[in-house]
Amino acid sequence: MDFYLTALLQGLCFSGLALGIYISMKIFNIPDITTDGSYTLGGMVTAVMLTHQQPIYLTALAVLIAGGLAGAVTGLIHTKLKINALLSGILVMTALYSVNLVVAGRSNIPLIGTASLYSAISLTENANLNSLVVLLMVVVVLVLLIGYMLKTDFGIAMRATGNSETMIRALGVNTDRMKIIGLALANALTALSGFLITQLQSYADISMGIGIVIIGLGSVIIAETLINWRLITSVWVSLMLVVIGAIIFQMVLAFTLASGVDANLLKAVTAIFVLLIVSLPRLSLLKRND
Repeated sequence: MDFYLTALLQGLCFSGLALGIYISMKIFNIPDITTDGSYTLGGMVTAVMLTHQQPIYLTALAVLIAGGLAGAVTGLIHTKLKINALLSGILVMTALYSVNLVVAGRSNIPLIGTASLYSAISLTENANLNSLVVLLMVVVVLVLLIGYMLKTDFGIAMRATGNSETMIRALGVNTDRMKIIGLALANALTALSGFLITQLQSYADISMGIGIVIIGLGSVIIAETLINWRLITSVWVSLMLVVIGAIIFQMVLAFTLASGVDANLLKAVTAIFVLLIVSLPRLSLLKRND
């Protein structure tokens, strides 16, 4: 039971990552690889600040700003230098590896004995249950804030930028600015996931972000499959399904490990699982056409 509870906790931690991928890929149609670097950046900033006894709220703010700046740089390179979005993300992600090492001063920072969000908000004596309640509160706040933003005129302009950039530009909206803000928001959310998972696992590592984008992508694809299946148009429900997608993804990995699969094969299993999620809707469509 604790094994799956841990998977649930990790899924909730990755909700910010999944929501960030949803914003960059589904709203702006930008494949943003900055994710790998900004996730690690969030973890490293968290570890450094908490080991220096900085307050949790100040640490969270620094993490959001750091992730936002990383995303904004990607957006600036893409929009102002007219470089392909994928390449822009790769360039920033590569540079962030060095930035993360400079921020941390070493490759690994343990957080044993330091304060954390989960200890700062103590609602029950059971540590795992307390972490679950805290993470649920964080996720609900995130979904409410992002959902509200996407329903405002600014949020509608963001969504329109991804759907029909030419049309929204003709209406006087600065689409370059929208993309920069959107990528900054997406990577701030990704860094927040690094903030949450670092405190959950009590350490930050320079390699923690390698391949992390596939977790966010898999979560979003699961959500998209559910959205298309149920023909959902509500922004709020779509965001909640993205969160549910992140939880399902972690549960599948937990089930895989519980089934006795070698932990060394976990990355391969993850890739195969994402491939299945991507291909199943297309295979179903092909069968209907036949």
